[in-house]
Amino acid sequence: MKKILVLLAVFFLFSSLTAGAGRSFASDYSTQAALVDKATITFKSFISDPNMTWFKKNLCSAKALLIIPQLLKGAFIFGAEGGTGVLVAKDEHTGLWSQPAFYTMAAASFGLQAGAESSSIILMIMTDKGMDALLSTSVKLGGDISVAAGPYGAGAKAATVDVLAFARAKGVFGGISVEGSVITPRDSYNIAYYQRNVRPVDIIIRRSVSNPHSKALIEAVSRPCRQKPVQQPAAASE
Repeated sequence: MKKILVLLAVFFLFSSLTAGAGRSFASDYSTQAALVDKATITFKSFISDPNMTWFKKNLCSAKALLIIPQLLKGAFIFGAEGGTGVLVAKDEHTGLWSQPAFYTMAAASFGLQAGAESSSIILMIMTDKGMDALLSTSVKLGGDISVAAGPYGAGAKAATVDVLAFARAKGVFGGISVEGSVITPRDSYNIAYYQRNVRPVDIIIRRSVSNPHSKALIEAVSRPCRQKPVQQPAAASE
């Protein structure tokens, strides 16, 4: 019965997140544009948060950022969480950030839990392994690549992992963990936003498409690193 409930939770979550996948080019991209705008606001709120000192100081050493403006989590015995966000990656040679690629993150759980939570999350991709995994069909955090909670404060230290997760959450749950979550490209959103049949590799690596609407987001993530040497991440601790 446990397995059935968890599978049902995952099914309904992924159904809602991927609704419309496989359709032809959308007549407009208002939904995707709104998500990019929210991602810009989310990033700026993290940068201005005094508790995100480590995040801001080490931003320039990240390979990429997956910004999820709203990750919804709800549970009563069995739970599910999910959200859609955008991935932007930094070219290691030029330092220029890419256009956004759309992704979903979802997970299911079972146990003694109850409540609801809405979080803003930014995943800081720290390694080539983490970057390569995100360009595949799907990737499981804590399975295919390692993940840890991002450190807070000026003197904080980070674990040596592929991905660091930074979150700002409110709700019944005391904290948030993304381990076990599955990240998948949201192809229908990428197609709608760029009006072409594109994959994340076309957006992130080949950089063969662009949308002028993303200018504010790219400017926001570029500004902290402009005219600033790339730093090595703060010393790791186990």
